[in-house]
Amino acid sequence: MATGPRYNVAFRRRREGRTNYYTRRKLLASHETRAVVRRSNKNITVQFADFTMTGDKIIAAADTKQFKALGWEHSCSSIPAAYLVGYAAGLKAKKAGVEYAVLDLGMQNPQHGGVLFAVAKGIIDAGVEVPASEDVFPDEDRINGKHIDDKIEADVASMKQKLEAE
Repeated sequence: MATGPRYNVAFRRRREGRTNYYTRRKLLASHETRAVVRRSNKNITVQFADFTMTGDKIIAAADTKQFKALGWEHSCSSIPAAYLVGYAAGLKAKKAGVEYAVLDLGMQNPQHGGVLFAVAKGIIDAGVEVPASEDVFPDEDRINGKHIDDKIEADVASMKQKLEAE
Protein backbone atom coordinates (compact mmCIF):
# COMPACT_ATOMS: atom_id res chain seq x y z
CA MET A 1 0.00 0.00 0.00
CA ALA A 2 1.23 3.51 -0.78
CA THR A 3 2.47 5.66 2.04
CA GLY A 4 3.74 9.19 2.36
CA PRO A 5 2.48 12.71 2.94
CA ARG A 6 0.62 12.94 -0.38
CA TYR A 7 -1.28 9.66 -0.11
CA ASN A 8 -4.94 9.88 0.93
CA VAL A 9 -6.86 6.82 2.02
CA ALA A 10 -10.21 6.55 0.24
CA PHE A 11 -13.42 6.67 2.25
CA ARG A 12 -14.28 3.37 3.90
CA ARG A 13 -17.50 2.81 1.90
CA ARG A 14 -15.58 3.51 -1.32
CA ARG A 15 -12.87 1.00 -0.35
CA GLU A 16 -15.58 -1.59 0.39
CA GLY A 17 -17.21 -0.92 -3.00
CA ARG A 18 -20.48 0.11 -1.36
CA THR A 19 -20.78 3.78 -2.43
CA ASN A 20 -19.94 5.65 -5.62
CA TYR A 21 -19.54 9.15 -4.24
CA TYR A 22 -19.43 10.79 -7.69
CA THR A 23 -22.89 9.42 -8.57
CA ARG A 24 -24.22 10.16 -5.08
CA ARG A 25 -23.08 13.79 -5.32
CA LYS A 26 -24.87 14.20 -8.66
CA LEU A 27 -28.07 12.73 -7.21
CA LEU A 28 -27.95 14.98 -4.15
CA ALA A 29 -27.10 18.08 -6.18
CA SER A 30 -30.34 17.64 -8.15
CA HIS A 31 -32.35 18.50 -4.99
CA GLU A 32 -35.00 16.01 -6.10
CA THR A 33 -36.62 13.28 -4.02
CA ARG A 34 -34.77 10.00 -4.54
CA ALA A 35 -36.47 6.64 -4.95
CA VAL A 36 -33.82 4.46 -3.31
CA VAL A 37 -34.07 0.81 -4.43
CA ARG A 38 -32.04 -1.84 -2.64
CA ARG A 39 -32.30 -5.59 -3.07
CA SER A 40 -30.93 -8.60 -1.28
CA ASN A 41 -31.18 -12.26 -2.16
CA LYS A 42 -34.60 -12.53 -0.49
CA ASN A 43 -36.13 -9.05 -0.27
CA ILE A 44 -36.46 -5.71 -2.03
CA THR A 45 -36.70 -2.36 -0.23
CA VAL A 46 -37.86 0.96 -1.69
CA GLN A 47 -37.53 4.26 0.16
CA PHE A 48 -38.35 7.80 -0.93
CA ALA A 49 -35.70 10.03 0.62
CA ASP A 50 -34.93 13.75 0.74
CA PHE A 51 -31.43 14.95 1.57
CA THR A 52 -30.85 17.07 4.68
CA MET A 53 -27.56 18.08 6.24
CA THR A 54 -28.30 15.93 9.28
CA GLY A 55 -29.06 12.86 7.15
CA ASP A 56 -31.58 11.58 4.67
CA LYS A 57 -35.23 12.06 5.60
CA ILE A 58 -37.37 9.05 4.62
CA ILE A 59 -40.75 10.17 3.29
CA ALA A 60 -42.23 6.78 2.41
CA ALA A 61 -40.96 3.21 2.40
CA ALA A 62 -42.08 -0.27 1.42
CA ASP A 63 -40.50 -3.68 1.75
CA THR A 64 -41.41 -7.09 0.39
CA LYS A 65 -41.35 -8.45 3.96
CA GLN A 66 -44.75 -6.80 4.53
CA PHE A 67 -46.29 -8.92 1.76
CA LYS A 68 -46.25 -12.09 3.89
CA ALA A 69 -48.81 -10.50 6.21
CA LEU A 70 -50.99 -9.67 3.21
CA GLY A 71 -50.99 -13.27 2.00
CA TRP A 72 -48.18 -13.30 -0.58
CA GLU A 73 -46.91 -16.89 -0.78
CA HIS A 74 -44.38 -16.52 -3.60
CA SER A 75 -40.78 -15.33 -3.82
CA CYS A 76 -40.14 -11.84 -2.47
CA SER A 77 -37.26 -11.22 -4.88
CA SER A 78 -39.01 -11.96 -8.18
CA ILE A 79 -40.11 -9.52 -10.86
CA PRO A 80 -43.81 -9.59 -9.77
CA ALA A 81 -42.79 -8.92 -6.15
CA ALA A 82 -40.49 -6.10 -7.30
CA TYR A 83 -43.33 -4.51 -9.26
CA LEU A 84 -45.66 -4.78 -6.26
CA VAL A 85 -43.18 -3.26 -3.81
CA GLY A 86 -42.61 -0.37 -6.23
CA TYR A 87 -46.37 0.04 -6.53
CA ALA A 88 -46.80 0.00 -2.73
CA ALA A 89 -44.02 2.53 -2.18
CA GLY A 90 -45.38 4.72 -4.95
CA LEU A 91 -48.85 4.77 -3.37
CA LYS A 92 -47.38 5.74 0.01
CA ALA A 93 -45.24 8.44 -1.59
CA LYS A 94 -48.22 9.78 -3.51
CA LYS A 95 -50.15 10.09 -0.23
CA ALA A 96 -47.16 11.93 1.27
CA GLY A 97 -47.23 14.45 -1.58
CA VAL A 98 -44.39 13.19 -3.77
CA GLU A 99 -45.03 13.89 -7.46
CA TYR A 100 -41.55 13.33 -8.94
CA ALA A 101 -38.59 11.17 -7.92
CA VAL A 102 -35.21 10.20 -9.32
CA LEU A 103 -34.29 6.51 -9.27
CA ASP A 104 -31.29 5.76 -7.02
CA LEU A 105 -29.98 2.24 -7.69
CA GLY A 106 -26.70 2.63 -5.82
CA MET A 107 -23.95 0.22 -6.85
CA GLN A 108 -26.37 -2.37 -8.27
CA ASN A 109 -26.06 -3.47 -11.88
CA PRO A 110 -29.29 -2.58 -13.74
CA GLN A 111 -30.36 -4.82 -16.63
CA HIS A 112 -33.10 -4.13 -19.17
CA GLY A 113 -36.28 -5.91 -18.13
CA GLY A 114 -34.88 -6.82 -14.72
CA VAL A 115 -36.02 -6.54 -11.13
CA LEU A 116 -34.79 -2.97 -10.62
CA PHE A 117 -36.76 -1.65 -13.56
CA ALA A 118 -39.82 -3.63 -12.46
CA VAL A 119 -39.70 -1.55 -9.27
CA ALA A 120 -39.55 1.62 -11.36
CA LYS A 121 -42.56 0.47 -13.40
CA GLY A 122 -44.51 -0.09 -10.17
CA ILE A 123 -43.64 3.39 -8.92
CA ILE A 124 -44.77 4.94 -12.21
CA ASP A 125 -48.02 2.94 -12.24
CA ALA A 126 -48.74 4.23 -8.72
CA GLY A 127 -48.68 7.79 -10.05
CA VAL A 128 -45.19 9.09 -9.22
CA GLU A 129 -43.23 10.42 -12.17
CA VAL A 130 -39.82 8.75 -12.58
CA PRO A 131 -37.60 9.54 -15.58
CA ALA A 132 -37.06 6.22 -17.37
CA SER A 133 -37.38 4.92 -20.90
CA GLU A 134 -40.26 2.57 -21.72
CA ASP A 135 -37.96 0.03 -23.37
CA VAL A 136 -36.13 -0.83 -20.12
CA PHE A 137 -39.26 -2.08 -18.34
CA PRO A 138 -40.14 -5.79 -18.25
CA ASP A 139 -42.98 -7.08 -20.41
CA GLU A 140 -46.48 -7.18 -18.90
CA ASP A 141 -46.35 -10.99 -18.94
CA ARG A 142 -43.22 -10.96 -16.76
CA ILE A 143 -44.66 -8.32 -14.42
CA ASN A 144 -47.77 -10.45 -13.95
CA GLY A 145 -45.65 -13.57 -13.41
CA LYS A 146 -46.75 -15.67 -16.39
CA HIS A 147 -43.15 -16.81 -16.83
CA ILE A 148 -43.24 -18.34 -13.33
CA ASP A 149 -46.69 -19.82 -12.85
CA ASP A 150 -50.28 -19.25 -13.95
CA LYS A 151 -51.46 -18.84 -10.34
CA ILE A 152 -49.24 -15.82 -9.69
CA GLU A 153 -51.15 -13.64 -12.16
CA ALA A 154 -54.28 -13.74 -10.01
CA ASP A 155 -52.21 -13.18 -6.86
CA VAL A 156 -50.59 -10.06 -8.35
CA ALA A 157 -54.01 -8.61 -9.17
CA SER A 158 -55.34 -9.35 -5.68
CA MET A 159 -52.23 -7.86 -4.04
CA LYS A 160 -52.65 -4.65 -6.07
CA GLN A 161 -56.24 -4.38 -4.78
CA LYS A 162 -55.09 -4.97 -1.19
CA LEU A 163 -52.36 -2.32 -1.51
CA GLU A 164 -54.83 0.22 -2.91
CA ALA A 165 -57.21 -0.47 -0.03
CA GLU A 166 -54.55 0.29 2.61
